[in-house]
Amino acid sequence: MINKETRFPIKPFLEKHHIRTVIFDLDGTLLDNNPYHLTSWLEYLKEKNIHITREEYDTHMNGRTNKDAIEYVFNRKMNESELRKIIEEKEAVYRQIYDSHIRPIDGLLSFLELLAHSGIKMGIATSGIQPNIDFMFAHIPIRKYFSAVVNSSHIKKGKPDPEIFITTARQLNTEPAKCLVFEDSLPGVEAALRAGMHVIAITTSHEPEAFHSVDMAIANYKQIL
Repeated sequence: MINKETRFPIKPFLEKHHIRTVIFDLDGTLLDNNPYHLTSWLEYLKEKNIHITREEYDTHMNGRTNKDAIEYVFNRKMNESELRKIIEEKEAVYRQIYDSHIRPIDGLLSFLELLAHSGIKMGIATSGIQPNIDFMFAHIPIRKYFSAVVNSSHIKKGKPDPEIFITTARQLNTEPAKCLVFEDSLPGVEAALRAGMHVIAITTSHEPEAFHSVDMAIANYKQIL
């Protein structure tokens, strides 16, 4: 772990571990947006007389697919039609609330440029949905950096299952041991470790002490430029 004031240039780390590919989660990793996801859940559920706590969100929803989060909130299995309706409604609330606040995590743009100049392939592996990915790309011009973008519709099992990271590595034609993952959620970190990848945790959702077995935990990308 490194504290918020520490600088740890990433290039020696990439070379030491023969990293060829970097894979990013989206929510909480490219964007510091999980507080807005929680706010949108609270707003959406208010009219349904359902309340969730921050602890519930962090433990049972953050980093997981919408399907898993929704079935937790409503405490039952749902068919595709029900799920689609709730997902569309809730995520529309999120995009409306977050629209005027959206910005990348500090140092992200410079970090992506550094990786690109170093010949590192990049991908996104998010439990989110395509409209939210498109929403991010419309506000932050980073689409050009990513050769693969994998979302919840491309997998059968959500994080902490490693499927999404294995799928992304396969699309990028890289073996897992040569991949570095950036993640903010505990299920996401677990999924990446189970995939056999190196992991750097972003502490937007949890304190550094919450992460175990990761290569390091950082507050933002400025620390590793």
